[in-house]
Amino acid sequence: MSRILVVGSSGTVGSALSALLSADGHEVRRATSGATNQSGQMHLNLLSGAGLQTAFDGVDSAFLLSPPGHTNQDALLGPLIEQARAQGVGKVVLMSAMGANADDNAPLRKAELHLQSSGLSWNVIRPNWFMQNFNSYWLQGIQQQGQILLPVGKAKGSFIDARDIAKVAAKLLTSSAFENAEFDLTGKEAFDHDQVATILSQAANRPIGYTDVSPEQMRQVLHDAGLPADYAEFLLLILGFFKLGYSERITDAVERITGLAPRSLAQYAQDYKASWK
Repeated sequence: MSRILVVGSSGTVGSALSALLSADGHEVRRATSGATNQSGQMHLNLLSGAGLQTAFDGVDSAFLLSPPGHTNQDALLGPLIEQARAQGVGKVVLMSAMGANADDNAPLRKAELHLQSSGLSWNVIRPNWFMQNFNSYWLQGIQQQGQILLPVGKAKGSFIDARDIAKVAAKLLTSSAFENAEFDLTGKEAFDHDQVATILSQAANRPIGYTDVSPEQMRQVLHDAGLPADYAEFLLLILGFFKLGYSERITDAVERITGLAPRSLAQYAQDYKASWK
């Protein structure tokens, strides 16, 4: 079995991916910027570079992502890519975001291009908006006001369950079937946020609605949550792209890679219904 580095192993995708790989018998090196209080964890801080020199020791493949809250993703991911190349890692899977390849000057796209020109075997995965945002980032409005509060109008999104992203990453890290290819990952249907609210309401057995707030109201919410100003503006930018319809597209990549259809929004809502009760 392989030794696989998972960067962001305590996060939504990284934790699910680490569990899948371990269950399949692989040795998982769980990199986290937080406390290393579990077996197999190592400290890796992409801001300071702490842990970078040893992170790839003996590693066969690696899963990379940029930590949330930062807009200089290329600067954070570049040293990881270079270290992987220096240490002869067999395969690198980079998680980016759907739409990142629309602009070659965007930081995430620069990181993608860096990996693709590195000489390493690679895959880039670009997931659409996570279903899990509704039980994390957008949870406060649901809990306190019974409302999903976002500036996205009636636009639809083909939301994807983070557990399906992890399934895709696990397959790519351990197989050469899809070498040197990039994939946009989506769910199997697209929903507007009124439809999302209805599905969450049914699962939680309580009324949940959707309010189309202004960008200015959203900016204040993000500011009150303590987000850095530049990251708040980045979120407003990509929420604006959502409102323009760029998140509605559906791909078959999850099923093509894993052999299984992506989870439905209704299944996600059932699995996480305790979050909204």
